[in-house]
Amino acid sequence: MQREQLADFLRRRRAAIRPAEVGITDGPRRRIAGLRREEVAMLAGMSVDYVVRLEQGRSSQPSTQLLGALARALRLSDDERDHLFHLAGHQPPPTDGMARLARAGLVRMLDLLGDTAALVVSDLGEVLAQTLTSTLLTGDHTNFTGDRRYLAYRWFTEPDSRPLHPPAEQDRHSRQLVADLRAVAGRRSGDPTVTGLIARLDAASPEFRRLWAEHEVGIRRADRKTLVHPRVGPILLDCETLVTPDLGQELLVLTPADAESRERLDLLRVLGTQEFTVG
Repeated sequence: MQREQLADFLRRRRAAIRPAEVGITDGPRRRIAGLRREEVAMLAGMSVDYVVRLEQGRSSQPSTQLLGALARALRLSDDERDHLFHLAGHQPPPTDGMARLARAGLVRMLDLLGDTAALVVSDLGEVLAQTLTSTLLTGDHTNFTGDRRYLAYRWFTEPDSRPLHPPAEQDRHSRQLVADLRAVAGRRSGDPTVTGLIARLDAASPEFRRLWAEHEVGIRRADRKTLVHPRVGPILLDCETLVTPDLGQELLVLTPADAESRERLDLLRVLGTQEFTVG
């Protein structure tokens, strides 16, 4: 761990980020152009004291999870993120989908989307970043570990993951997940990350085995679906998908499909904002 170099890099990157880039209002009484330490701490989900110690070269070695959170908070490019990991004494996360971080450009797009429900997902269905509205709508999906980080694995092995989708749409959702995974398996033929996930799903879920045997293939580009929120009820959503050139990550944008759904989503944001204020 190169403490002094890490501290210098973090200080300089913090100073280079404009508050507006991360959705923070730049008021007239602000004395610095970059982010404050407490703002980095808030964005990264860590204590201000730990950010201070990192920037002063007094911290213990940060975990890869904390480094990933810092990379997202500071909007680091892929090269800058890898440099951050090296300075902290870790190998950068591999690009095999197991520990991938959302690309800086996609994270910036999330910032620009503001109150829209949107998320960045890897090609294997790992949620890498979410807007606040997406979190209010579906819960925080960015902190799962192991196979549970994959949407398909939770869907086929954990019944508690299904009530968000109405019963009438669950079979279609199952088929979409399997067809999408089929496309990834074809594109990443022989990749042990993909073949391992498929083997574990095959062993754990008879439903997955049945659908996998049908060999349906399809990548979702646009979709309309209903999500049943426990507090505001069903919300009909249009889902648009933008993919990176290598098809490794996707930006999913969810917008209300009718006036009633728009009202319910607005209500959910109000309820969520009140809870965060009280907390």
